[in-house]
Amino acid sequence: MKVTEHIEKANGRTLFSFEIIPPKKGKNIQELYDNIDPLMEFNPPFIDVTTSREEYVYVDRDGLLDRKITRMRPGTVGICAAIKHKYNVDTVPHVLCGGFSKEETEYLLVDCHYLGIENVMALRGDAMSHQKYFEPSNGGHHYACDLVKQIQDLNKGKYLHDVIEADDKADFCVGVAGYPEKHIEAPSLKSDLKRLKEKVEAGANYVVTQMFFDNSKYFAFVEAARQAGINVPIIPGIKPIAISRHLQMLPQVFKIDLPESLISEVEKCKNNKEVRQVGIEWCIQQSKELMEGGAPVLHYYSMGKSSNIEKIARKVF
Repeated sequence: MKVTEHIEKANGRTLFSFEIIPPKKGKNIQELYDNIDPLMEFNPPFIDVTTSREEYVYVDRDGLLDRKITRMRPGTVGICAAIKHKYNVDTVPHVLCGGFSKEETEYLLVDCHYLGIENVMALRGDAMSHQKYFEPSNGGHHYACDLVKQIQDLNKGKYLHDVIEADDKADFCVGVAGYPEKHIEAPSLKSDLKRLKEKVEAGANYVVTQMFFDNSKYFAFVEAARQAGINVPIIPGIKPIAISRHLQMLPQVFKIDLPESLISEVEKCKNNKEVRQVGIEWCIQQSKELMEGGAPVLHYYSMGKSSNIEKIARKVF
């Protein structure tokens, strides 16, 4: 079932969903299942699985460093299929512009279609570590908007080098990212909303936001989006703070602000166990307020660990 259909079927009730990261090479999928198992009690209608783009590694060859491209995590589509089969739940693979040509994107989408995966999250992705700005792969998309267009072309039976009959068309529900505190590269929130509207006009069916810790920013973002003519569901993305280092790391990596009251509470903590509890309590209150404000889904960034998400969900759902 499509994410939008799950939302419609809920009839105004806020749903629970979460996002996981594929394990690194050498890890067993059982570790992933162990973190998903406790969260299935809360009946997530869908689970997102992120995609990691390629990375450079340096191999020593007779005293000379040889740069090679590798992927450190297993394929997102395979993990989505495994989760879908094991839990009978819809999965949402993340599809990136970065690291993929248009042909490789098409192959990935064809696999999703064959496996009965109906939802995809279309993202540009980040620049590689050695790049100052994002650079598309050879033959790949520069913008998420163009990726959305390619997915919608498949929904119409238009492949890159072929057109197929109606019976075999894909029918993907497409999610895209939104930024309540604007994307790092956007000159203003208003211009960022223009880019979001372009993605929706290209065929995006729903939006999931970047994490935020001040709900007023989410509600203001939704209102501004509606005024701009963006009328698809806007799902808040939420992450509980878990370690004291998050005070510096999250603003640096995601270019977000943390409320002074949250900073103050974390700074009072003597260890990360106390920080984790502060993060849980903050997220519980944040979740309840978002639910009261009519958020269609609460989407938690679990980062592969479920114990704090389980504690939050138990108090909220």
